Amino acid sequence: MQQNYQDAMAMVRKFAKPNLFLTFTCNSSWPEILNSMEGVQRPEDRPDIIVRVFNMKLKELLEDICKHGIFGTVLAYIYVIEFQKRGLSHAHILLTLDSESKIRTNDDIQKFVSTELPDPCTDLRLFQIVTKCMVHGPCGTININSPCMRDGQCCFPKDFRNN
Repeated sequence: MQQNYQDAMAMVRKFAKPNLFLTFTCNSSWPEILNSMEGVQRPEDRPDIIVRVFNMKLKELLEDICKHGIFGTVLAYIYVIEFQKRGLSHAHILLTLDSESKIRTNDDIQKFVSTELPDPCTDLRLFQIVTKCMVHGPCGTININSPCMRDGQCCFPKDFRNN
């Protein structure tokens, strides 16, 4: 661990501080995992498949970021893989971008970050993924102990803000 830390600090010294911090989390409902189950197996019965699929998808993500330049030109990157309590892998990725690709304004951020639900008429698959994986619930009278409950009412959705 000490050597890995020293390597990371050397990268910061040479390429400057990282510009982006990404978290990539495994999803045990990925089709590649579910299609590999035999009989009555569940994903938690096959951690070997989960880790293998996660590593393949992580490599594909890093290729999209570094070779295809979805965030711009990457000068350096470093990542660490950790395991959550349920045994699912997740990676923390630090990216250092060149001076032309650095995110400086709200418009730069808007190119990569969206806080709106996709339109189900134009992109049904993306809408289904977002609503399944990234929308909270159940809450209200069904689950009064939900983290989103404040004074007996759900605090979501919040009003839209331009900034």
